[in-house]
Amino acid sequence: MQAMQYEITLPADYDMAIIRHRVATKGAMTDDFDGLGLKAYTIRERGVDGSPVNQYAPFYFWASLGGMNRFLWGAGFEGLSRDFGRPVVRQWTGLAFERGPSDERPHVATRRIERIAPDSDATKTIEAAVAATRQRAAEAGAHSTALAVDTREWELVHFALWASRAAGGSGGANASREGRALGAEATYEVLHLSVPQLENVEVAPW
Repeated sequence: MQAMQYEITLPADYDMAIIRHRVATKGAMTDDFDGLGLKAYTIRERGVDGSPVNQYAPFYFWASLGGMNRFLWGAGFEGLSRDFGRPVVRQWTGLAFERGPSDERPHVATRRIERIAPDSDATKTIEAAVAATRQRAAEAGAHSTALAVDTREWELVHFALWASRAAGGSGGANASREGRALGAEATYEVLHLSVPQLENVEVAPW
């Protein structure tokens, strides 16, 4: 699994109905995209759930690198870049992916960045984070949870999808204790979910 996200931060007075319409009319285009495990069309609205910004920030779990490359060099991403400017695309190598008990379409997503401290044991930190990811996936209302790593910045990203705001999980409270520094958790509204090859999302076992 390769995880990917780009964040398009919009003006404070931006009409987010424009993004909602864009997703409503174009979101289904990735419902059968070859190589895509999951795409969550996520937004943040200024003043909602503590967000300081308006933002369109979809998150992807790729089942194949070929699929990711076809998307990045294809018409869909070219169109987005033409409309908003080419965004910085962050990528993480997958460490864990777990399905939760909820079969409902998720309405909420959460993301937390965890820095692996230079003087910590990276393996132990990751092992503890993987265990926390599995524990979080078992919580009521969880659709799925994932953990991935950026080895350039030595950061872990914890991502979860939830049936509702009332679910929301533990906020990563049980993540690794050794040498960690957790950033604030960002909460997103999920406008659409594409899962064409969710069953093909695989990570090496820990």
